[in-house]
Amino acid sequence: MSFQDEQLTFEQLPQAVSMLLSEVKEVKLLLQTSQTTTVEPSDRWLNLGELCQYLPDRPAKQTVYGWIGQHAIPYHKKGKKLQFLKSEIDTWLKTDKRKTAAELHAEALQFVNSKKGGLK
Repeated sequence: MSFQDEQLTFEQLPQAVSMLLSEVKEVKLLLQTSQTTTVEPSDRWLNLGELCQYLPDRPAKQTVYGWIGQHAIPYHKKGKKLQFLKSEIDTWLKTDKRKTAAELHAEALQFVNSKKGGLK
């Protein structure tokens, strides 16, 4: 029975409320199942292969080994096994931003002005 387009009478009210309650339960169930399937934990461990797939430029394993040797990327080592924490990698990706020419210029001006004599 559909109540969408017609005017409800007092006698139809219990059926309409019952239908609304069942539809709300269905929507609630759908929301709960979609939240559990789409939420990925932000803090999970990645191995070297997973890290190479996760990084935007898909570097080779040898490239990542070079970053590890230079201590340029956050990593953890358990025995001989390398592990990477996804949240640390995300932070590393966000903070490894190159400065624009305008930012470099502003920093240079601030540095020069902060010196004893200032700009001469």
